Amino acid sequence: MTVSTPTNDNSQAQPVRYPVICIDGPSGAGKGTVTWRLAQVLGYQLLDSGALYRIVGLKAFEAGLITADASKAIDEMAVLQLTQSLDIAFVPNNESGRVDIIVNGEAVGEQVRNETIGGYASQVAVYPKVRNALLTLQQDMATRSGLVADGRDMGTVVFPDADVKVFLTASAEARANRRVTQLVEAGQVADFEAILTTIKARDDRDENRTTAPSKPADDALVLDSSMLDANAVYEQIKKHCQNQGVCFNS
Repeated sequence: MTVSTPTNDNSQAQPVRYPVICIDGPSGAGKGTVTWRLAQVLGYQLLDSGALYRIVGLKAFEAGLITADASKAIDEMAVLQLTQSLDIAFVPNNESGRVDIIVNGEAVGEQVRNETIGGYASQVAVYPKVRNALLTLQQDMATRSGLVADGRDMGTVVFPDADVKVFLTASAEARANRRVTQLVEAGQVADFEAILTTIKARDDRDENRTTAPSKPADDALVLDSSMLDANAVYEQIKKHCQNQGVCFNS
């Protein structure tokens, strides 16, 4: 981090600039796992920006503003008003190794991670007004401490001057297999073809939307995790962070 020094008696020191690490890429590529580990090791805050859109998607669905029919028109202003009314907090849970998501005092983590809600998130994420309503909230987190931000446009739109940018990707088939494994381990029924279709549809929406499409920043490390385990992904990203000047104590 850097602190500016006054050049004369009338000058004021500029605010401390905290390090920002952006981990972008599609759902299922392993962003959440590596983001959590980086935040824990470095002692930084964690921002799951994808969860923000999932939260809005969940609450918009509960309010009847969107439906399972992706072709049905959505009232953007109504979704914006709903977004502005939400009180959102990310609370690290060391026991589970995940971040508890609290919205208006209610824990919604399990609901937000539902595959169907991911589709609703992509529907609301195409609206510029909704994205702008969440932009300030995200950028404000970088003014309080170091930050590891997980998303799709962290390095291109939200934090274009981030210290480290990574675009973590994987094939749709690899991501579908991972999701099937997660569901089976949780005792749920998993349909590989249905999950694969959902992932491909979401990728298409995210990559081709007019506002902030999902793509690597020009200065990002692009890493394909299709054939890598979580530890290998972490080690490669850690090395890249170190090359960019981020200090690790271990």
